[in-house]
Amino acid sequence: MTNSSDSNAVRIEVESLSTSFMTDHGRVQSVRDVSFAIPSGQTLALVGESGSGKSVTSLSLMGLHARTSLPEVGGRALFLRRNGQRVSLFDLPEKEFRTLRGNEMAMIFQEPMTSLNPLLTVGEQIAEATRLHLAYGRKEAWAHAQRMLDLVEIPAAARRVSEYPHELSGGMRQRVMIALAMACSPTLLIADEPTTALDVTIQAQILALIGRLQKETGMSVLFITHNLGVVAQYADNVAVMYAGKIVEMGDVRRVFAKPAHPYTQALLNCLPAMAKKANVRDGHGRLRLAAIEGQVSSPFNMPPGCAFSPRCPLADAQCDAAAPESTRLENQGGYVRCFKAQGVVA
Repeated sequence: MTNSSDSNAVRIEVESLSTSFMTDHGRVQSVRDVSFAIPSGQTLALVGESGSGKSVTSLSLMGLHARTSLPEVGGRALFLRRNGQRVSLFDLPEKEFRTLRGNEMAMIFQEPMTSLNPLLTVGEQIAEATRLHLAYGRKEAWAHAQRMLDLVEIPAAARRVSEYPHELSGGMRQRVMIALAMACSPTLLIADEPTTALDVTIQAQILALIGRLQKETGMSVLFITHNLGVVAQYADNVAVMYAGKIVEMGDVRRVFAKPAHPYTQALLNCLPAMAKKANVRDGHGRLRLAAIEGQVSSPFNMPPGCAFSPRCPLADAQCDAAAPESTRLENQGGYVRCFKAQGVVA
């Protein structure tokens, strides 16, 4: 049995995760054959365009899909608990899963205004988690809620703890979401685009706060974002998703320096820094940002081969006919799904 205090222990290992939902047009596959692992204390960034399956992946791991959509989740997700026990999340009874959710596994959602209960004070919402999972009494839970607001650097925490979400700014609400997620000291934090709709200054503060809390607690982080600048600064490893699959994964430095998949290359070319390097200008002399032509294929009408082939400049008949398997990159570290990738192990 693995010791949960081992810094090299794998906190969560996901194997061949697939998720589908029932719609008016039949069952649709949103996530296909997703595999990754996050060691203790490390951060894996999950990146890709909107609709690529990032949030579905996180909600599948947390068991939070709406039942009305009749979700079907397959594959395995092995989670290392604090006591050293490794459990299969998808095989747990719902009652046991609830003891993990919000306790050892926690999630920061995209939009705090819709995730926080508008009828309860922020202090009560944090205190509720500790009463449920840590068996705190009412006074102890309320004091802990105030300590958590102090921890996430909300000014005048003694007063803010009694306020409602609508009385706080967007940045403060996001800090409350972090305090709520961290209330029970989770070993795995899933942050689903935690800086969406925040201005640049507040974004930097929130990201620095998550980084500081991670260093202090040693928790693992699954960081979901479309901001590649954030990935370069905060992640250890990166997984690039497209149309429900991970198309490239590896050490963040390698992926940024030597992207193997054409989609990863296209995403990086969209960065302003790359526009300056390419120095492509419009008729008025202004720098032009690169764009990825076309749109992500509809999940109801996926191409028979590589999902990226309709938008890929390197695609040929092989790409149109068959979907590439995940293959290891020689001397680079990581994996890629592409027939045209360089450095693939034969």
